[in-house]
Amino acid sequence: MNFKSLTILVLLLSFSTAVYSLHNETTAACAAESLPDRRNLRSDQITVLINGYYESRIPLLQSLAARYAASPFVHTVLILWGNPSTSTKTLTKLAQNLTTGPITLIRQSSNSLNSRFLPRKSIQTSAVLICDDDVEIDTPSLEFAFRIWGRNPERLVGFFVRSHDLDLSRREWIYTVHQDKYSIVLTKLMILKAEYLFEYSCGGGAAMADMRRVVDLERNCEDILMNFVVADMSNAGPIMVAAQRIRDWGDPRNEYDDGNERLRLREGASEIGLSNRKGEHRKRRGRCITEFHRRLGRMPLRYSYGKSVNSIGEQALCRKGRKLVPCDQNVL
Repeated sequence: MNFKSLTILVLLLSFSTAVYSLHNETTAACAAESLPDRRNLRSDQITVLINGYYESRIPLLQSLAARYAASPFVHTVLILWGNPSTSTKTLTKLAQNLTTGPITLIRQSSNSLNSRFLPRKSIQTSAVLICDDDVEIDTPSLEFAFRIWGRNPERLVGFFVRSHDLDLSRREWIYTVHQDKYSIVLTKLMILKAEYLFEYSCGGGAAMADMRRVVDLERNCEDILMNFVVADMSNAGPIMVAAQRIRDWGDPRNEYDDGNERLRLREGASEIGLSNRKGEHRKRRGRCITEFHRRLGRMPLRYSYGKSVNSIGEQALCRKGRKLVPCDQNVL
């Protein structure tokens, strides 16, 4: 057996092991006795599910978890650690360094991206926030998004959006960005109804199982599949929300040159994310859309237009104190 054949065999065995582990985990999560009573779910608070994988991001992860836990409208923070190769010692240290707030570290049995959408008995709220470990948002903006979701509980609400489109020349779906419309909310920050976790992981029959396998094969696209699930059930597009301040540490356009230790701790976030390989990343996600459409037999994604803003201030500029400022702003 040559080296190439051995490498392929190892990859296939690793994938098979991950799928088997996820199957067992999903079966347990979908069992009726493992699900919370929907009648008792709280509507005044939200559960935060942070996806963690890279050990270099642990300092940032701890900071984000503490910030979420300190918010009065956050019920629980669940850190879903999806890297099976991380040592027990490292995770024990992480757990010990977390604040005394309502934060729980969960070591998942596989590295499948589908695991971030497993229903969990510890979720005691009607809404969940799905988020990455490299995005930081101000609390008022998150609270505003939660209020918007409360008025539209059947829809996805988020801050980062993309679009699907049809390439007529190639007769295939593509993943893209439009300036005037969107149809996909990214899991960088996504608010959704907790029941959709069950629909994603446990519902949909054979077609949905096939689509979850696409996510495992591509190691990508779980967010797109959740958008398919929600759009198909709600027959509506997502809602984009404007934030006062939102920091994406994983954006490759970040520059770190001031020597600040806090930035050095976070520098790895800009180099190792799944979405950092631009051209191939878009092609892969376009393939996912095409495969999901083929397996589902229809295209449920719906376009939305515009975004929700927390306040409408004066847009005209006036000269005050030798400066051009919004006319409703006082200059001291």
